[in-house]
Amino acid sequence: MKKVLLLMMLFIYSFGDMKFAEPLPSFENPRKWVIKLNSANIEDVNHMLSSINNVLKVYPTESIKIAVVTYAQGVRAVRNDYDPDTLTRIKSLMEYEVEFIVCRNTMETMGWKDPEFLKGVSFVQAGIAEVIERQADGWIGVTPY
Repeated sequence: MKKVLLLMMLFIYSFGDMKFAEPLPSFENPRKWVIKLNSANIEDVNHMLSSINNVLKVYPTESIKIAVVTYAQGVRAVRNDYDPDTLTRIKSLMEYEVEFIVCRNTMETMGWKDPEFLKGVSFVQAGIAEVIERQADGWIGVTPY
């Protein structure tokens, strides 16, 4: 525990101007950020991915959880046939435990099946309901595009 606190304090001081609200983000009490992705526009998707990368640079390791809930047109962004460079960025973020969640209602409407999506995504029946429930559970909803 002391090592975690020491590393966290060192990390916080290295960002000088960044002031974290109390309680400080930690492994035991991480910040939780849910992002709604309902656009397949490549500029929107890549802006969102850049924003996630920027946030991951600010928070101490394992002191933030991020979930991207895709629904409507946003579901296209995690299909295997989306832009290869963008998919590489998404896979990289998944290695940092960023969750990408797909709306089954959208999939059913479009006639898409699980194997058409990136390995490692998770599925929920209703993307919007997932966002609502995460926010009810204390997740902060910010859509950075």
